[in-house]
Amino acid sequence: MGERETLQEWIDQYQRIVFFGGAGVSTESGIPDFRSVDGLYHQEYDWPPETILSHSFYAKRPEEFYRFYRQKMLVLEVKPNAAHLKLAELEQAGKLLGVVTQNIDGLHQKAGSKRVYELHGSIHRNYCTRCRKFYTGEDIRDMEGVPRCSCGGIIKPDVVLYEEGLDSDTIRGAVEAIARADLMIVGGTSLAVYPAAGLLDYFRGEKIVLINKGTTPMDRRADLLIQEPIGQVLGQIQVR
Repeated sequence: MGERETLQEWIDQYQRIVFFGGAGVSTESGIPDFRSVDGLYHQEYDWPPETILSHSFYAKRPEEFYRFYRQKMLVLEVKPNAAHLKLAELEQAGKLLGVVTQNIDGLHQKAGSKRVYELHGSIHRNYCTRCRKFYTGEDIRDMEGVPRCSCGGIIKPDVVLYEEGLDSDTIRGAVEAIARADLMIVGGTSLAVYPAAGLLDYFRGEKIVLINKGTTPMDRRADLLIQEPIGQVLGQIQVR
């Protein structure tokens, strides 16, 4: 039996599936991966992206932060791909407990997923640091320079920057879903970013499937390893 047939059999068999995903889930929608060869790290800026996307840089150089953020991070026009759509379909069928994602693009929700644990926040949520008024991603796109609230406060994206901690409620929800799962599908992630990657240690279920184009530190732990683009793999799954 081939890898894809095994995956189909397990998805048919198990009723409590959790998906854990990273940047590779969104690359097929046209969003560049930070760490891929053609990703953000190899483009021309005065500072590396990890520096620009840190809390201290945001605090010291908000104009430069927002120039980079609008140009590279604020991807509002992209559409969900086959992976996002299939995961939403699995949730609607009552087989998927939730999606745990390191992405901030909101594509899982655009595809129809309801239980999404966004470990690193979302570009679609922005709040005034003074009065907490809410702003959309489109609001931020349409402002110039450092976005300011009607009260005069600076607006900050609800995105976890380097040097910032993850949201405790989001972590708790993700951990509970992972701990309840009997099948864990991990896709499109190098599993190099902590603490997010450490959440997999809470899995106590039967099978781990790893779908990723490159190798990861967890390849040996996987019961099934598929080194192909995740949209192509999940897109062919039948939900029944």
